[in-house]
Amino acid sequence: MATPDKASTRDRLLDAAAEIFYREGVSVGVEALCRSAGVSKRSMYQLFASKDEVLAASLARRLPEYEARLVPGPQEETGTPRERVLHVFERLEKASAEPSYQGCPYLAALVELKDPGHPASVVARGAKEWLLGFFRARAEEGGARDAELLARQLMLVFDGAGARAGAGIETLEGLTTATVTALLDASGMR
Repeated sequence: MATPDKASTRDRLLDAAAEIFYREGVSVGVEALCRSAGVSKRSMYQLFASKDEVLAASLARRLPEYEARLVPGPQEETGTPRERVLHVFERLEKASAEPSYQGCPYLAALVELKDPGHPASVVARGAKEWLLGFFRARAEEGGARDAELLARQLMLVFDGAGARAGAGIETLEGLTTATVTALLDASGMR
């Protein structure tokens, strides 16, 4: 990420969009977004056709960071498939303890937008499909009896736990890893 002094108008806009949409939701107006980014509406519309496109681009731009926060990178890919799945939930528990945590930005966008054709919904759904694919691949590698079912169950735990923690309803410390351990045991995953 570029420093604020040297950041391009596009970078400032996408950084502000990621922050303000996460903090306040996708219904934030164009004026508030532009004010937060320190750019004019004219500049925004020269770069993007709509606020919807800004939201989609800001979510897409954060995907590599989101993925890297959750799963070990290629150089870190050690451990059993089971350990790699548990690693995701350990990271979720750690992230949810941060004071600024408000849940998964991709799930929030899907829930708030309610339109599967919205550009940001397409990006958000892709993020969720990526994580489902990660879980499915690890379940297959680990010998789960029904890898597809286990992957879907893991997504329910991930999204539900993240939403409850983001809403301040639940503290996740140890809860998701214990729940996931029980699921992995029941599935026969190694």
